[in-house]
Amino acid sequence: MFVDKAQIIVKGGNGGNGCCSFRREKFVPKGGPDGGDGGGGGNVILETASGEQSLVDLVYNRHFMAPNGPNGKGKDMHGRKAQDIVLKVPVGTVIKDADSGEFIVDMDHTDMSFVIARGGRGGRGNARFLTNRNKAPRRSDPGEEGELKNIELELKTIADIGLVGYPNAGKSTLLTAVSNAHPKIAPYPFTTLHPVVGVVEFPDFYRITIADIPGLIDGAHDNIGLGHAFLRHIERTKMLAYILDTAGVDGRNPIDDFKALQNELELYMKGLSQRRAVVIANKMDLVESKENLELFKEEYPNLHIIAISAQEKSEHTDLKEFLREKLTNFY
Repeated sequence: MFVDKAQIIVKGGNGGNGCCSFRREKFVPKGGPDGGDGGGGGNVILETASGEQSLVDLVYNRHFMAPNGPNGKGKDMHGRKAQDIVLKVPVGTVIKDADSGEFIVDMDHTDMSFVIARGGRGGRGNARFLTNRNKAPRRSDPGEEGELKNIELELKTIADIGLVGYPNAGKSTLLTAVSNAHPKIAPYPFTTLHPVVGVVEFPDFYRITIADIPGLIDGAHDNIGLGHAFLRHIERTKMLAYILDTAGVDGRNPIDDFKALQNELELYMKGLSQRRAVVIANKMDLVESKENLELFKEEYPNLHIIAISAQEKSEHTDLKEFLREKLTNFY
């Protein structure tokens, strides 16, 4: 199950109370204060994990409370700090305050941690209030409350290349051919219902991450079809790869498809259609493809285009090298 949005409540632990206690000692008024401090409450910490691809673990349990700090005791025994709790989130998770909508943090790289709810400080014991004028203080402080927050988590996939295309353009077939990913493939629209990230590995250990994102349709910027469920995942990709059905199997024209795809991206986020991109002309094994590709090249002579058939294994090496070259030259 893939989940890319979640809303949870997090609370840091309360600090332990300080202790009011007196020891028995000869010639010391009332024995002298020896109340220890309370321990600090535990923190709730968010931590990115490269192995996480979904927020599903945060859906079924929506309340996360760190333990409270222990109280102080007599004989100057201080409570130790309570244990923190760590929530693992995928890289690319954006955290916002669910009540105000205020941005909190962007967990955009691996091995990143952020304290989302701090535990309260422990209260001071009465030994802390000993002075020359007050030899027997009876004051001790209560522990502070831990932070309580209602937060919203939104996952935006991070990948080197994002595959953009209409349903049935061949994105899933292509990703399966060049990477270690295995998305669902079938001859009908919307077989991919959530982003799938594949890793392309080269003999020299160079790696490219490619995101196969659910098919885009007209009106996606208005949340039609999979709408924003698709578009927010394309925001972070370094380069776009437009996958075009060059044969026009579903009765569409590759030139019209490309214009419509760029229009949807631009309407969703200004400047997104201008992101550096390549075009992968797919289904070149079909008769109609050659003429359509020539017309496309005449319309867009300056685009980086590679013609392939995702089902032909002999072309996979050329495609991987093409993507690596363009990605390296861009950055």
